[in-house]
Amino acid sequence: MKRARLPGVLSHLDERGAARMVDVGGKPETARRAVASAEVRMSAATLALALSAAGARGKGDVLATARLAAVMACKRTADLIPLCHPVRVVGTDVAFTIDRRLPGVRVQVTVDAVDRTGVEMEAMVAASVAALTIYDMVKGVERGVEIGALRLLEKSGGRSGVWRRGVKPNPRSASNRKG
Repeated sequence: MKRARLPGVLSHLDERGAARMVDVGGKPETARRAVASAEVRMSAATLALALSAAGARGKGDVLATARLAAVMACKRTADLIPLCHPVRVVGTDVAFTIDRRLPGVRVQVTVDAVDRTGVEMEAMVAASVAALTIYDMVKGVERGVEIGALRLLEKSGGRSGVWRRGVKPNPRSASNRKG
């Protein structure tokens, strides 16, 4: 049964409002990409400690650990988000930017897949778990670390095409066509 997708309709709810997994079986497999980010704010002293060779409390390389955690989380997204489809991830890139003005670390995760549904959730989960891992690594010296600004920056692929945060959609783009 094919349902028309109306603006403002939540795709993971059926006509009675019950949660359901969206049927993507009829969609073609296409290249998909999503980019998400988060930021981890901490004191300048904690940031310096996190960037040192031993890391906070001798736990090791904070950013290498956070990078691995992000990749692992990306692969487990469907196990964490109840109505999220497992997708065939073909690549994950995790980048960290040290921002002394925060002070802290900006996390950016890019996820590529070839599948019938997007990888926005994989990118968001990976960015959040990278940020949480940084928190875990430094919490022994600063419990007041803040994680924020978790957001999708862009997505591409599939019927809806390209979306970028802060870019007004073109009315002729695939994401704005009806049907």
